[in-house]
Amino acid sequence: MQLRKGRQVREVVGRIAITEGQAEASEIYTNPSRARDEAVSASPQDITPEQRRVLDAALRVDQAGELAANWIYRGQMAVLGGDRQVGPLIQDMWDQERHHLAVMDKLQMQHQIRPTILSDVAKAAGFGLGFATAIMGKEAAMACTEAVETVIGEHYDDQLKELDSLSSSHPSMTLLSDVIREFRDDELGHLHAAVDHHSQRAPAHALLSTIVGYGCKVAIEVCRKF
Repeated sequence: MQLRKGRQVREVVGRIAITEGQAEASEIYTNPSRARDEAVSASPQDITPEQRRVLDAALRVDQAGELAANWIYRGQMAVLGGDRQVGPLIQDMWDQERHHLAVMDKLQMQHQIRPTILSDVAKAAGFGLGFATAIMGKEAAMACTEAVETVIGEHYDDQLKELDSLSSSHPSMTLLSDVIREFRDDELGHLHAAVDHHSQRAPAHALLSTIVGYGCKVAIEVCRKF
């Protein structure tokens, strides 16, 4: 089941055409000269309370997810950072996740979203998962990345549909969709890299993928509420 979903996600990303504007959407949040743009400094006022709850839940989950991802790679680097084959790859993915988290933190402040109360749990669980799978070997670490990014890719796809349902003309909503699309493509890039580095050769790959994937889905639902 997990393998089939992974293939489906890779087929989806293969059909994605990334425009220059979309690929650089998140950079608007890290560019000081754009700090006063309405798209990055204000939140829409033309949405209903229910739509506001959808936006709040979406950004709360995304911020928590990027936080956990940072700690997963921190855990993997603690074990495999010195490995010439996968160390640089893990570092590159971690650097990208750091950028994602920095942008999500700005989005949380912009839209005045309450962060999840489980931030410390996300850090501990993320580090534990990254460390444990890295101890099992390079292939297991890559299998962890493959499973996590498969779920996150699907989650971001679902979220884009949710955002499309928010009937707002505010420029922040268009930018947010572009950022989510960019991050989805980044995460699916990590998935591709993990498969290229033999994630599916990990011992008990199917079982490991199922456990990690299920854990990610539970975490998404919990952070959505809390």
